[in-house]
Amino acid sequence: MPNFSDRVERISISGIREVFEAAGDDAINLGLGQPDFPTPDHARQAAVDAIEAGKADAYTENKGTQSLREAIAEKHRTDQGVDLDPGNVIATAGGSEALHIALEAHVDAGDEVLIPDPGFVSYDALTKLTGAEPVPVPLRDDLTIDPAAIEDAITDDTEAFVVNSPGNPTGAVSSEADVREFARIADEHDVLCVSDEVYEYTVFDGEHYSPMEFAETDNVVVVNSASKLFSMTGWRLGWVYGSAERVDRMLRVHQYAQACASAPAQYAAEAALRGDRGVVDEMTASFERRRDLLLDGFDDIGIDCPTPQGAFYAMPRVPEGFVDECLDRGVVVVPGEAFGEGGRGHARISYATDESELREALDVMADAYEAAK
Repeated sequence: MPNFSDRVERISISGIREVFEAAGDDAINLGLGQPDFPTPDHARQAAVDAIEAGKADAYTENKGTQSLREAIAEKHRTDQGVDLDPGNVIATAGGSEALHIALEAHVDAGDEVLIPDPGFVSYDALTKLTGAEPVPVPLRDDLTIDPAAIEDAITDDTEAFVVNSPGNPTGAVSSEADVREFARIADEHDVLCVSDEVYEYTVFDGEHYSPMEFAETDNVVVVNSASKLFSMTGWRLGWVYGSAERVDRMLRVHQYAQACASAPAQYAAEAALRGDRGVVDEMTASFERRRDLLLDGFDDIGIDCPTPQGAFYAMPRVPEGFVDECLDRGVVVVPGEAFGEGGRGHARISYATDESELREALDVMADAYEAAK
């Protein structure tokens, strides 16, 4: 039997997936990071129109259609004030591919990549697939990313650091001051900042800021996606942008791994970006109500949880055995250690589910908490 690469042997199936497979078919799923809203009608219709007109039958440009990249550039000019050239955007197969090509294009074997701990599971795995070493950086007690901790962790081998706001699995939102520091660190230390901004529109308290707004060099690459912004997870359409030189290198990876993003999804995403944003406000207001419902329930149970300021995740501190007790009672939650050693003693709760199920789940979590104490 042929041997397997050392890189692939260093990673395993996500702990999130393992929890799903352990749950029953009728379980309440608080583990899935997916909005429970339909894709906007105008986005769906744009894909249908493109298919019926024969516009989706062939490859697009490797970077994506010009009109989509113009829509993405307009979005970032409007939202962040970033003067983005559409030529410096690559449409990707979701934010996941965007992260992958950003790291593949910039990181060598033996390099170090600083990642938040706890942080999104892909940061560790994708770093290992490049042959580089992920270096976990602990979060503050409120689960925000600490720029000082990032700066302290930089060594001669550090090639990049990853930031994520609003955050998965924490729901934390970085302040403007912290984001300015991320940009300064990238500039002064000449390391790449990979900014994962896929939850950009889901902010309840404060505002979203991007390191790209404040960087004085080209040492920032931004990853974003239609998946969470417009409830389009299944369409697999994301994007990455940066300087022309960085985009050229990322395009080399994208060209051979993917050729181009799905054509129907590109037309759908363009329509979502250009069309009515009412669904965005509706989703954000709904997730904020659910967050408050969840936090009130945690208070009643006696569970301590930093207040999430965005996304649709909470990361409460829980006793050992809590996750298993929830699973045994038919509620799927994810153990915090699935997101790094810094998540141990926590659980990640996704409240992207309807309020009636959330109330039912809180009743179950109360019993699980008592059983695990």
